[in-house]
Amino acid sequence: MNSKERVRTFLGKGIPDRVPMNFAGNGGIIKRLKDHFKLPENDYEGLLRALDVDFRGLQPAYRGPKLHADLPEKGVVADNWGIHRKWIEHSSGGYWDYCDFPLKDATEDKIASWPMPLPDDFDYSMIPGECERLKEYGVYTGHAGTGDIINSTGMLMTMENALVGLISDDPAMNLLIKRRTEIQLEVVRRTLEAAKGRIDLLHIGEDLGTQIAPMISLDLFRRKIRPVHQRFIDLAKSFSIPVMIHSCGSSSWAFPDFIEMGISVVDTLQPEAKSMSPEFLKNSFGGRLAFHGAVSTAGPLAYGTPEEVRECCRSTLKTLMPGGGYAFAPTHSIQDNTPLENVLAMYEAGRTYGAYR
Repeated sequence: MNSKERVRTFLGKGIPDRVPMNFAGNGGIIKRLKDHFKLPENDYEGLLRALDVDFRGLQPAYRGPKLHADLPEKGVVADNWGIHRKWIEHSSGGYWDYCDFPLKDATEDKIASWPMPLPDDFDYSMIPGECERLKEYGVYTGHAGTGDIINSTGMLMTMENALVGLISDDPAMNLLIKRRTEIQLEVVRRTLEAAKGRIDLLHIGEDLGTQIAPMISLDLFRRKIRPVHQRFIDLAKSFSIPVMIHSCGSSSWAFPDFIEMGISVVDTLQPEAKSMSPEFLKNSFGGRLAFHGAVSTAGPLAYGTPEEVRECCRSTLKTLMPGGGYAFAPTHSIQDNTPLENVLAMYEAGRTYGAYR
């Protein structure tokens, strides 16, 4: 099978020649991997090929104006939604942390006038050519921030205000959710339309769990989040493609609703979180949901030896592979503190133990 055939078989919960594999990593580990494979700094595609990654993301390029100013005197970079990030160094690299929270105390009027990227400002003309370039791979559009509410509003309003706003039905937050959702839905619609059937999967997200419990109640999920997600799922269905949802932490409590909503694949699958072990997920939802992830970025991959990584991956594959419906991937972006040899051991294990025949 080529990668597209492998991914489509996985999405149909069938049995491919081997499990499809995916990758995500922070800048530091990506640089070390490129150096290892002697790749140019800008050759991310070469890295994906070196690791035998079967998935490719495809998003329309933004061609509009910069909507929110950076604050170089504070070291702050602002994206086009107005989210502020600042680079934080640590012993093994660094990361972009959220700061300032420009809509922390926003009124409805401020939300209504807040600059946001318009669907017309994205270049959909590039999509057919990219689909042709990636025709041998499993192609998805969207990402973990597509359709999400808690994270995206928390990045602008603070996480506390986001959670309180959900519970209190805050009008300003409701307007922020509505505006962002309508824009994202239209961008996805135009992207799928331009692809003409050559995109295989829509990726959406919402972090619903902590390590030990749900982030919010099931009732609140059903009232405030499920209706938004359902619109993305229905849009994907209208183009005859499945949906994968990213959700961190202890989130299996929401999986029965995911099945009712028409979600096909769940992503992340942090094995250390409550009720998220591969055994529990396979026994509870195998055959009804496909699984993507489950190789913890906070376990042997970060802190073990290559042999411990191989054994962890072998065990995960042994549990989730039977009957099909599993894609081998890290739970999150592989972090800067991960030994290079452990990442190489992970993908070697995927190739070795992930073969069905």
